[in-house]
Amino acid sequence: MTLAPFRSRNADVSMESDSDEETLPLNQFYPYIRCGLCCGFLIDATTITECLHTFCKSCIVKHFFYSNRCPTCSIVVHQTQPHYNIRPDRQLQDIVYKMVPFLEELEREQMYQFYKERGLDVPKSVAAFSSPPGPVAVKKKKEVPPQAVFTMPPELDVSIMLEFVGAEEGVQSYKPLERRFVRVSGEATIRHVELFIRKKMELGPSCQVDVVCGDHLLDQFQSLKEVQSAVGEDALQDGLLVLHFGLVLPSP
Repeated sequence: MTLAPFRSRNADVSMESDSDEETLPLNQFYPYIRCGLCCGFLIDATTITECLHTFCKSCIVKHFFYSNRCPTCSIVVHQTQPHYNIRPDRQLQDIVYKMVPFLEELEREQMYQFYKERGLDVPKSVAAFSSPPGPVAVKKKKEVPPQAVFTMPPELDVSIMLEFVGAEEGVQSYKPLERRFVRVSGEATIRHVELFIRKKMELGPSCQVDVVCGDHLLDQFQSLKEVQSAVGEDALQDGLLVLHFGLVLPSP
């Protein structure tokens, strides 16, 4: 299979014959138009915002059921909800459909058969594509800007801001906390927050994490809802629950 002719870089633009044009094999473009998970041409091209690697939407969503890392570069996409950091790449998908003849028609037809065989309502976009055109021209709809693939789950109902206040003398070998803003469930405890800090800062077991809200040193078993209720508005800053934490050595 070959692409439509491309003009050669070394061709004399003044020549009008077809001899100054060359065709490129489609397989030279495979690294850019095929999914790294299913190895097929991209369908519903979806890009990871953290590293810009692109896959079929269905492939990357299934991958995130058991991993939160990019299949190509292994970067952590999101600690708990990697689906938040993927976006549709409609421009790349249009390029794939233009480069691979009949791919779009084949995909739409398969979608149409999928809904029909299962007795489901066929979406208007699929039905309109699969049905013969009517006598009346349909007015083209205004393009809608891309939307996020997933919305924020309601169970993640508390937003926290983690403020590092410093480390006690003698505490060494820790990384800076790069992600200060986290959205979690109100049922999560201070122990969960501590574990998050330990993992992100790569703390050893000999280092203790003290978490403070306002003037209160928090107990590990307190939930974030309990902390927010006990401290009140003084604990909030622009709707965020502010938690200060420091690194100390355990008492002898």
